[in-house]
Formats: sequence, structure tokens, C-alpha cells
Amino acid sequence: MKKRLISVLFAAMLVAGLTITTELQSKANESGPQIDGSYLTWESESTGIAGAMTRGADLQAGYSKIREMGPELLYAGGTTIAQHDVESVQVSVMVERIKDEDGEWEFVDSWHKENKNTYSVSTSRRMEVEGDWYYRVRCIHSAGNDMSSSYTDGLYIHEANPNAPEEDEET
Repeated sequence: MKKRLISVLFAAMLVAGLTITTELQSKANESGPQIDGSYLTWESESTGIAGAMTRGADLQAGYSKIREMGPELLYAGGTTIAQHDVESVQVSVMVERIKDEDGEWEFVDSWHKENKNTYSVSTSRRMEVEGDWYYRVRCIHSAGNDMSSSYTDGLYIHEANPNAPEEDEET
């Protein structure tokens, strides 16, 4: 019971920290273009928090995350946290991209994870993607009878340098 209480408190602190971080990031990005709720940014990472108004008796928090890991490489994932053990806690993760502020978000990849008879689920992937695009993560969170969604800002993912010298093989 004590371990569970510590886990719940840690999760609450994590969500609170992410909320503060997201609020600060979104204020910094408000000057850039916004497409379907996401600001296009050159930041290295973005976290989205599930809207507070859609939480109910079962869903405590949900968040989506994207991070540039290098040229043409990103980390994408999502987490759902319930208020208590529920029959099913789920997260669906969708990665989308857009070329510029005149375009529309395009589907890139998606996956789903479910845990049963527990209070949390988390999933992430490291992905190779095409550079010179903005990418975002959208998640659908469900815990018991509650459902919500979150999304990140669009991060610019750099292209690999095509002019970089190739390593010579030693003979």
C-alpha cells in the first residue's frame, strides 16, 4: 500500500511538473503559426496535457510527448493515469506531420496500448522520419468510463546533412 501511495504521489508530481512546463512552452510559442491547435515550433520537445474539463471519476491525467532525438529521428509517446485501479486503462498514440503553415496535418503512424486491472499505461517509440517537416503527437486517453485527448505542438525535425563526409573504410 505504501509503494502504491508513493507511486501515485510521484505520478501527480510528474503531471504537475509537466503542466507547468507545457504552460511555459505554449506561452513562448504563441507568436508562431498555429494549425489545428498546435503551434509550429523549433523547440527540441513538446508535451501535451489532457484537458481538465474532460476528466471524470476514473481518469486522472493523460499526456502526449514528442522530442527531436537528432536529424530525421524523433521520440513519440503517451501516458494515461487513472485515479484508482480500473478494469482497463488505454492510450492510443498518433504521429502526424505538416510541411508548413499553409498545409494540413497528415497521418504518419499510430499504435495502441492497454493495461488491465491497474492505474496506468505508457508507450513510446523512437522513429526515423523524413526531415524538413513539423511533427506532432496526438493521444486518446481512456481509463474506466472516462476518455480525453491531448496533443503536442509541432516540432520541426531537421534533415540529415546530405553534404556530410562519409566515413572511409580502412583497408
